[in-house]
Amino acid sequence: MDYTQLNTLQPADGSRPARKRVGRGEGSGFGKTSGRGHKGLKARTGGKVAAGFEGGQMPLHRRLPKRGFTSMTRHLNAEVRLGDLDRLSAEEVDVQVLKQAGVVGHNVRSVKVIKSGEINRKVTLRGINASAGARAAIEAAGGSLA
Repeated sequence: MDYTQLNTLQPADGSRPARKRVGRGEGSGFGKTSGRGHKGLKARTGGKVAAGFEGGQMPLHRRLPKRGFTSMTRHLNAEVRLGDLDRLSAEEVDVQVLKQAGVVGHNVRSVKVIKSGEINRKVTLRGINASAGARAAIEAAGGSLA
């Protein structure tokens, strides 16, 4: 069996083209200006056109109006379905119980129960809000909100 040594590994012939060696004389085809043309921004070291720059025309991101906002507390709030509550084994449910069960994320601070799915058992919610439909469904199943 042929065991290849790690120090002899190399890519197959032709799989990796030779890198372009610029600035090595006129005969190479990439001498003098090294394929960058004459002067101008892109001929300079570090000369890159800024992202979104449109040659002096007002950029698209400035032509369009600002709309809406991004909530800074979005990741602190969570919604829980009635079906998720029905699957829990605990009768008293608070935010900590939901975190331990993996129903909500670990950094969630406030939870609201929404009417999605069904609940068939008695559940007591502590420190958790509920929509009007979810509240009615929980109370119909014999549960309560504390």
